[in-house]
Amino acid sequence: MKKVVTGLASLLLLAIIAQFFLAAMGAFNSKPTDEAFAPHMALGYAILVLAVVTVIAAAAARMPGRVTGYAGLTLLLVVVQILIAEVSKGIGDGSTVGQLIFGLHGINGLLVMGAAELVQRRSRQIAWKPAEQPAVPEMVS
Repeated sequence: MKKVVTGLASLLLLAIIAQFFLAAMGAFNSKPTDEAFAPHMALGYAILVLAVVTVIAAAAARMPGRVTGYAGLTLLLVVVQILIAEVSKGIGDGSTVGQLIFGLHGINGLLVMGAAELVQRRSRQIAWKPAEQPAVPEMVS
C-alpha cells in the first residue's frame, strides 16, 4: 500500500507540473480568458481529487505522520489555490486588488508543488527502503 501512496504522489506531482504548463498556455493564448484557461481549471479540480485520494491512501497505509501531514498540507494548499482564484474573480479580474490577490495564485502554486514533492520523495524512501540483510556469522578459519 505504501507503494500506492508513492505512485499517487508521483502522479500528483506530474499533474502539478502539467498545471504550470497549462497556465502558461492560457496566459499566452489569444482566446478569451475563460476559454484559454479551461484546461488549467479542469486539471486544477482533478488535482484536488487526487490530493484527497493521496491523503486517504497515506492514512490507510499508515505512513509516518510527517508523510500524511505533508499530504494533508498539499490538499490544504490546493483548496487555498481554488479560494484565491474565486476571491480574485469575486473582487474583479481587472481591479488592482483582484490582480494582487490573484498574484498569490502563482506563489501558492509553487508551495503546492513543494509540498507534493516532499510527499513523493519521503513516501518513496519509505516504500522502497532496502531490506535489511540478516547478520551472517563470520567463519573462523
